[in-house]
Amino acid sequence: MPQVKTEPRGRLPILALAALGVVYGDIGTSPLYALKEVFAGVHPVPITTANIMGILSLVFWSLVIVVSIKYVVFIMRADNRGEGGIIALMALALRKVENPRARVAIMLAGIAGAALFYGDGVITPAISVLSAVEGLEVATPALKPFVIPVTIIVLVVLFAFQRKGTAGIGALFGPIMGVWFGTLALLGVLNILHEPHVMRSLNPVYGMTFMLSNPWLGFLALGGVVLALTGAEALYADMGHFGRKPIQMAWFVLVLPALVLNYFGQGALLLHNPAAVQNPFYLLAPSWALYPMIALSTAATIIASQAVISGAFSMTREAMQLGYSPRMEVQHTSERQMGQIYLPGINWALLIAVIALVLGFRSSANLGAAYGIAVTGTMLITTLLAFIVVRRLWGWGWVKSGLLISVFLIIDIAFFAANAIKIEDGGWFPLVFGLGVFTLMSTWKRGRQLLRLSMESQALPLESFIAGLRSSSMARVPGTAVFLSNDPQAVPHALLHNLKHNRVLHQRVALVTVRVEGVPHIPKNEWVAVETLPDNFYRIIVRFGFKDEPDLPLALEQCAEYGVPFNVMETSFFLGRETLIPKVGSGMALWREKLFVAMFRNAGSMADFFNLPPNRVIELGTQVVL
Repeated sequence: MPQVKTEPRGRLPILALAALGVVYGDIGTSPLYALKEVFAGVHPVPITTANIMGILSLVFWSLVIVVSIKYVVFIMRADNRGEGGIIALMALALRKVENPRARVAIMLAGIAGAALFYGDGVITPAISVLSAVEGLEVATPALKPFVIPVTIIVLVVLFAFQRKGTAGIGALFGPIMGVWFGTLALLGVLNILHEPHVMRSLNPVYGMTFMLSNPWLGFLALGGVVLALTGAEALYADMGHFGRKPIQMAWFVLVLPALVLNYFGQGALLLHNPAAVQNPFYLLAPSWALYPMIALSTAATIIASQAVISGAFSMTREAMQLGYSPRMEVQHTSERQMGQIYLPGINWALLIAVIALVLGFRSSANLGAAYGIAVTGTMLITTLLAFIVVRRLWGWGWVKSGLLISVFLIIDIAFFAANAIKIEDGGWFPLVFGLGVFTLMSTWKRGRQLLRLSMESQALPLESFIAGLRSSSMARVPGTAVFLSNDPQAVPHALLHNLKHNRVLHQRVALVTVRVEGVPHIPKNEWVAVETLPDNFYRIIVRFGFKDEPDLPLALEQCAEYGVPFNVMETSFFLGRETLIPKVGSGMALWREKLFVAMFRNAGSMADFFNLPPNRVIELGTQVVL
């Protein structure tokens, strides 16, 4: 069974408030555009009493079944030592799977889910901020020409601020979102009072009647209803920041009631005034409160975007650790919290993509068609990976696990299929974007495998190499040399090249293999395992979790407990720098080989990645044919 992360009872309300700003920003801003997309989107539902009641029933029960039951109650139990998210779930699903083909299928599914998450990371800032700023044209049509420029300015400032981190203003996120959800509830209640019978939509019969009496219309409407669920994946992905209980408490006590009241308030408004379909969210508020609502909505969407951007940074670092992404520059923005990081390359790539989306789609209504398919695709993959976890790790039987997962799977497939209809209207973007990310990640993973196989085929066994040194007159010079090696049983290529060119060997030689395990963290006292070999050779295995900082000098300090102390400033680190040569018929298409070579050439420095002191690093080059 999964491990349970508990929090002291007194801290739960504080952590729940903090979770509002990080976890619930995305789903909390969905009322800005969800019902507008249903009744005025690509496939609009006619505004009638029966249709409004049916849609509200579908929204409510989708929030209950998909978010409350699937994610908050069930999926959050599938934690990888307290961590969640698609990468963590993939690592968890792989834990007891030995079949090579099954492992490949799980890895590809995980990569596909991560790729769609990046698509979500591009669309969320665009649609959220754009939908908030569109309140200007509700205030007065004369401001409509300023919507796009103001949106772009807000986005540029948001992404430019990323390098400073969120440590300084993060404490404000929770209270601001608390005010936001309180405002959502208040506006909803005020409008429900005009049409109180709208609360009958809590009865699932209204949703079922709508679907049965209008099968095709109901199917198309699901493509808009799912927008009320955007951000559900964040509940799981951000579990490691707060723990399960605070996130569950925030959802059931505040977020779910506020969302339901606001959606039902919008429904009541449409019943009372069908013309409000142009923007049912902003028209909930009285005219004097419109500009304050625009300001509050913009703040809420910035917070929602911030959470998705930070999630993209965290996922990229996890992908680097697990070998699905090239090394990139990682900057730490907080001296106290290791998880607060900034990746310049990812940040500016996201900004360019987001601005291109805003300029290309030009309205939140147009972006709504693109949004759903990324969200539903990730949900579908999460359900499939969760099935493997409950079968393999939790030991559930086929009947029990099959019945539960099949319910979630039917709903996920229905939502995904409804959004697939909108591919031509904008749904193509997350698919194309996700395919691009999937190609890069899978190419990097496969290319690294081919590179490792190529180098292992040329490697010398370590034990026989050490035995051969005894009969040689190789000079030994004072000091310690560290050679990084993927295979602890073989001689690193950098060591062979050092002997070839310098014809000397250091007095102490440490052969270090770094492994990243499929768990988020490994205790510091378990980082290293040291094996003493003849002639002052040492074989050292260093293990990190996929959320640990891969600080190699810090890890080597732990070797002193094994009688092998390291003084980093008296140690030389030898790194291999391979020049890759693609070859036809190596196990990967030639164009992918060339893509891998380009990615490999532009990958970040290994010395920076492992936090090695630059003045103690020596790089030795070699050519490798894939």
